[in-house]
Amino acid sequence: MAAMLLPLIVALVFLSSPCSSSDPDPLQDFCVGDLKGAISVNGFPCKLMSEVKPSEFFYDGLTKEGNTSNPFGATVTAANVLAFPALNTLGISMNRVDFAPGGLNPPHLHPRASEAGVVIMGELLVGFVTTDNVFRSKVLKPGEMFVIPRGVVHFQLNVGKGKAMTVTSFNSQMPGAVVLPLNLFASQPSLPNEVLTKAFRVDQNVINEIKSKFG
Repeated sequence: MAAMLLPLIVALVFLSSPCSSSDPDPLQDFCVGDLKGAISVNGFPCKLMSEVKPSEFFYDGLTKEGNTSNPFGATVTAANVLAFPALNTLGISMNRVDFAPGGLNPPHLHPRASEAGVVIMGELLVGFVTTDNVFRSKVLKPGEMFVIPRGVVHFQLNVGKGKAMTVTSFNSQMPGAVVLPLNLFASQPSLPNEVLTKAFRVDQNVINEIKSKFG
């Protein structure tokens, strides 16, 4: 009896193993997001195919230069599912990042995606820090590409004489962004000063001054 049950047990274990499972194939060609619906694990509910217009598969938001008149001198134009609902459930999105001279896309991370980018204009210092606190960076010129692993802190700094611009892509329809200066010093409600003073080994006056810079 045991000999007869063994093959069945092995088969059940194999079928239930994560190594043998994968996302199911989609049952439709596309799923243009209905942004009025509640978001779920894999995105927004699908619009009825009969209601989807051909124009919804095209997006011109990345053709427009972003306004860089801000303290960082850089701005991100996102083409994620919220801006371009046709990306819903596809696991892809893009950004355009514009830089004024000396502009900085400040240290940040994407919790849900890896990032690949190509410099379109100008010269950018692109760098990231790994979890073992090793810093890697390079100055990139137009046509050169970079990749940032998921969840790794990174930045881009315009080191050229004029404006700069890069286009980046993500393996998520909504990669998210944790911008460290804003998260640490401009959160609502504010992080306790005793946490920040201990973390950065400075006194409370320094923390208050930094917070004041972010309004």
